[in-house]
Amino acid sequence: MIQLRQLVGLVVSMGLMLQPGRLCVGQALFSPGVHRVVFLGNSITYSGQYVTDIEVYFRTHYPGQQVEFINVGLPSETVSGLSEAGHADGKFPRPDLHERLERVLTQTKPDLVFASYGMNDGIYQPFDESRFQKFRTGMNWLHDEVVRSGAQIIHLTPPVYDELRGGKVGYAAVLDRYADWLLRQKEAAHWTVIDVHYPMKQFLEAHRVVDSAFSIAGFALADDGVHPGDTGHWIMAKAILLGLGEKAIATAPDLQAAIAAVPNSTQVQKLIAERQRLMKDAWLTATGHQRPGMNVGLPLAEARAKAAELEHRIRALMP
Repeated sequence: MIQLRQLVGLVVSMGLMLQPGRLCVGQALFSPGVHRVVFLGNSITYSGQYVTDIEVYFRTHYPGQQVEFINVGLPSETVSGLSEAGHADGKFPRPDLHERLERVLTQTKPDLVFASYGMNDGIYQPFDESRFQKFRTGMNWLHDEVVRSGAQIIHLTPPVYDELRGGKVGYAAVLDRYADWLLRQKEAAHWTVIDVHYPMKQFLEAHRVVDSAFSIAGFALADDGVHPGDTGHWIMAKAILLGLGEKAIATAPDLQAAIAAVPNSTQVQKLIAERQRLMKDAWLTATGHQRPGMNVGLPLAEARAKAAELEHRIRALMP
């Protein structure tokens, strides 16, 4: 039976991993030239909770700064160009970011891009050097294309994979290697990289120790091993905010606690989430993609008009 002091030690070590001094890359959340922030990624980004959490926190803590947050995550997508046999029951291969990146950058005109890839890029198979090389090549291409467009890019390590829930034994270690390679690029290539992988992994492992102590497999950040729930998305958002230098977020247990002191914050959060849902489908439809089964968004002009109405309601609630 695990001792209480061992549990405390795990929690303390996890807390140290999330301290701002470990992840801080700057003193300001965004530089003065950043007015449009684009999030690229797969289904975890498309689901959008961590994107919304970041925008809600920013809007409630920096009300005088105007930054637009655009989510163009696409479910199933890879940056490696790989797809496993029989993906989606054989209905379609995984979409490849190479097919749409130029359109996304041209139409969204970002000042800053967050890129979250890796989860799908090993295609849920044991480690293979050729697949790993495809991932590295794709990430280098993505980095160069974003920089060439005139935007900054911040790479995110892939979220954690839960083998207990997902069933793909060995895939967690594959994503460890992908995350480690990205983290090495901070020194090797002078990339800006924010780690969401290991904060999630350490949180998951600490809870699995508790489960083991009680002989229960009860905890999950992602019920299917891949797609995190609210807690997992908050760990991601918190790690990103810390990585941007937002030290005040270090002790916030969730978004609600982080914005509790702001009047009308609950209503603001709901309206921002509604606007994000509206605009992500509009942007995906406007920029185009090859993935079947996605929502067809409103024409961009119509979506922007509705978003402006929501923005008016948001501003009316802000102090």
